[in-house]
Amino acid sequence: QVHVVESGGGLVQPGGSLRLSCAASGSIFSINFMGWYRQAPGKQREFVAGIISGVGTNYADAVKGRFTISRDNAKNTVYLQMNSLKSEDTAVYYCKVAAWERLPGGTRGGMRDYWGQGTQVTVSS
Repeated sequence: QVHVVESGGGLVQPGGSLRLSCAASGSIFSINFMGWYRQAPGKQREFVAGIISGVGTNYADAVKGRFTISRDNAKNTVYLQMNSLKSEDTAVYYCKVAAWERLPGGTRGGMRDYWGQGTQVTVSS
């Protein structure tokens, strides 16, 4: 039972800012990756930003310089600070967590992907 819960979506004007949060909980042994994807209506889901534990961050070219991803390891929480928002940023934003499962005996299981429910971000005048 791994749960991924997102918050922070909403309506914002072009040029505005928004901060998304994603918290992972449940049967987690350790987290390898936390990141954000987005999907606009009729389009494929695309990578936005991510953090690989012990390695660093990566951003899609479309958001580089405007979005910042950060993580609070103690809380298993990742954030996406979105600045200078454009109408083309409008989409449902999904949080993905890649984590090793904690087995009943407390040992490490295999790595699996877990997705949040998605949060709507609308950039409009």
